[in-house]
Amino acid sequence: MTLVLRALAAAPGPDEAALEAAWDSFVLAHPQGTFFHRAAWRRVIARAFGHATHYVLAERDGAVVGVLPLARVRTMLFGDALISVPFCVNGGPLAADGEAFAALVAHAETLMRDAGVPVLEFRFLHPPPEAWLDPAAWPAKSDLYVIFRKPITADHEANLKAIPRKQRAMVRKGIGLGHTSEIDRDPARLHAIYAESVRNLGTPVFSKRYFDILMQEFGDAADIVTILDGTTAIASVMNFYFRDEVLPYYGGGIRAARDRYGNDFMYWEVMRRAAARGFRLFDFGRSKTGTGAYAFKKNWGFEPAPLAYRFRLAPGAAIPDINPLNPKYRLFIAAWKRLPIPVANLIGPHIVRGLG
Repeated sequence: MTLVLRALAAAPGPDEAALEAAWDSFVLAHPQGTFFHRAAWRRVIARAFGHATHYVLAERDGAVVGVLPLARVRTMLFGDALISVPFCVNGGPLAADGEAFAALVAHAETLMRDAGVPVLEFRFLHPPPEAWLDPAAWPAKSDLYVIFRKPITADHEANLKAIPRKQRAMVRKGIGLGHTSEIDRDPARLHAIYAESVRNLGTPVFSKRYFDILMQEFGDAADIVTILDGTTAIASVMNFYFRDEVLPYYGGGIRAARDRYGNDFMYWEVMRRAAARGFRLFDFGRSKTGTGAYAFKKNWGFEPAPLAYRFRLAPGAAIPDINPLNPKYRLFIAAWKRLPIPVANLIGPHIVRGLG
């Protein structure tokens, strides 16, 4: 039984549809498959950011036995790295057995060496078996991020009561203020709110085009929940759906949302609506330890779990430290918070493409 590696093209073609369907079927069936392993991410990354993608599947006797979603993020500001998967919480090679896993890892290492890339990063949700990924060969790992995931039920009152008392009070205040929620697929309203939110945090914003592409590529597996205070949109979030999981991913609120409990109500509405549709796991995404987002998710009763990020480094290379907690970005963050939103929206997308 011979193992064969096949590459998926970045652009769709007559043969790509069948390969992509086989890829996604394998991901869906694999117990450690995630939304971020889906094949469409290669088009998202190529279209939105112009990065080269290297998506390879392993076949044995015509059956898919492994997938490697990989992209090269190369910019003057933030260096050069092969990442599985950039702009995503997790990824990493996914395989049915050790032979397929080893072949995919070897392919990534060869690509790294031949292209002269100093960093190869695998963003595993769970660490692979040590027999598959030798800790001695991959000693570098990052403990910067944790992930927050929690089961939900069909019982809305039970889900509400599972939120700790102080945070539950915030949700009830949002409910009491008469906020409403709407679902749509047009990112225009979301992007305007998100752009203001991240500017206030000192973070460059993604382009609206990126949000448009996400909605185009993922179809019914994505939606947008927007919170209205009367007729004013005060908070909004893009959500992804995979198996029985809901993943609120890109979201934020305008300044008024804080006093009006808009963000608290928004995440409750995402949870309530998803539970009503039969989803049973709420994935609150990753956060950096020691940040406000980390504390916010803890307040919801979610317990952090470490993310298994592993790195292969060329001689002299170090794990990238591109995060707002790095002291060298302090002045940049302070200055960014003072930018007019139109200026931040113009410059931000050119910077953020390197923050994979």
